[in-house]
Amino acid sequence: MPPGITTLAADAPTLSAANTGFMLICSAMVMLMTPGLAFFYGGMVRVKSTLNMLMMSFISLGIVTILWVLYGFSLAFGTDVGSVIGWSSDFVGLSGIGVTELWDGYTIPTYVFAVFQLMFAVLTPALISGALADRVKFTSWALFITLWVTVVYFPVAHWVWGAGGWLFDLGVIDFAGGTAVHINAGAAALGVILVIGKRVGFKKDPMRPHSLPLVMLGAALLWFGWFGFNAGSWLGNDDGVGAVMFVNTQVATGAAVLGWLAYEKIRHGSFTTLGAASGAVAGLVAITPAGGAVSPLGAIAIGIIAGVLCAMAVGLKYKFGYDDSLDVVGVHLVGGVIGSLLVGFFATGGVQSDAKGLFYGGGLDQLGKQAVGVFAVLAYSLVVSAILALILDKTIGMRVSEDDEISGIDQVEHAETAYDFSGAGGGAATRTTPPAPGATAAPTNKKVDA
Repeated sequence: MPPGITTLAADAPTLSAANTGFMLICSAMVMLMTPGLAFFYGGMVRVKSTLNMLMMSFISLGIVTILWVLYGFSLAFGTDVGSVIGWSSDFVGLSGIGVTELWDGYTIPTYVFAVFQLMFAVLTPALISGALADRVKFTSWALFITLWVTVVYFPVAHWVWGAGGWLFDLGVIDFAGGTAVHINAGAAALGVILVIGKRVGFKKDPMRPHSLPLVMLGAALLWFGWFGFNAGSWLGNDDGVGAVMFVNTQVATGAAVLGWLAYEKIRHGSFTTLGAASGAVAGLVAITPAGGAVSPLGAIAIGIIAGVLCAMAVGLKYKFGYDDSLDVVGVHLVGGVIGSLLVGFFATGGVQSDAKGLFYGGGLDQLGKQAVGVFAVLAYSLVVSAILALILDKTIGMRVSEDDEISGIDQVEHAETAYDFSGAGGGAATRTTPPAPGATAAPTNKKVDA
C-alpha cells in the first residue's frame, strides 16, 4: 500500500464508480492467485502429495476469510494502538461500516478496501505451505494458519500499511507486500521447517515435480493475478502511478525469467520449464515492494538481479540442510529481501513518492529504512512462527507418521488420489458378452479391440 498518500482535491473525496469497479476486479484477480498458487505447488510435488498441496492453499480461503471479517481487518487497519496493532470496533464483523462509507482519503468504499486486503491475507499463509510439502497433518496446518495470521500477519500488516504503524511512519516503502507478504511468509516457512525437520528421503530419494504443465499453469495464473495484486495497491487510477506499477510488474518478471534461465544454462547446461516458472515468480516477488518507486529500467535491473540470486539461493537448502520443499525460502524470502532493499538503490523520487535511492542522489537514508523493515519483519516472523510450530508439534503434533509420509499423505489425510488410472484400458475395451438365449451361465468378460 502507498505510504502517506493523501487526496489533493480541495473537497472531500467522493465515491468513484471507475475506481471502485477497478478495485473489485483487482480483488478478484488477487483471489485467483491462491488457486494459481495451489496449481503451481501441486505440480511441483510428487503424485502422492498433489491433493494435500492443493488443499493447503484452498483451506486458507476458508479460514482467513472468516477471521478477517471477525477481527483481522480491525487488527490490521483499525485505529492505531501503540504503533504495533490496530483496533476499531466498527470493523469487528464489518458490522459498523456504511455501504457508501469511503476508505479514508480515497474514492473507494471501505468494503472494497477490506475485501482487497482480505485477498492478500488469504494468499500469505498459503505461500508458506510450499515449504512443508509431504509431511504436515492437515488439521495442524489449519490450526497453524489460524494462529499465524492472528499473531503474525495481522500485526505486521498494520506495521507496514496501517496508519500509525511504526514501519509506515518510519517511511519504509512497500508498495504491495515485499515485507508484509513475501518476507513474512518466507521467514515463517524457514521457522517452521527448522522445527518439523526434513522429509523422509531428503537428499537421497528423487523428489521431482510430477506435472510441469501444472506448474506452468499455476505460474501463468499467478502472473495474471499479480497485476491486480500490484497495480491495484494504489487503490485507484487517478494519477498514473498504478499504470507505472503495472508496466514494472511485467518488465521485472520478464527480466527475471531471462536471468534465472541464463544462470541455469551456465550452471547446469539446460533451460528448464521449472526454471522459467520459478524465475517468473521470483521477478514478481522482487518487484512487489519496489515497482511504484522505480523506473522501467530499474525494474529490469531488479528482475535480472532477483532471477539470478533466487536461482542461486534455492540450492542453499542442500548446503545448510533445511528442507524447504518447494523453495519458499529461496524465492519468496530472498526475492522479498532483494526487492525491498533495492528500493534503496533504484527509487527515482518521481513516481510513488519523492524518496530517492542511492543511485538517484538520495544517499543511504532510504536504504537504511528499507533494511529496518526487512530485518524487523524477518526476525519477528521467523521467531514467532517457529514458536507456534513448536507448540503445535509438542501438543497435537505437526507431522504425519513416517509410514504415512512414505505411503502418501493424500490417502492418509484426504482419502483420495489425484489421478485414478484404474479404468484405463491400455488400448482395449472391456465388453460384457451376455449368455445365449436359454443359457444359465453367468456373463463372461472378453477383451475386444477398441
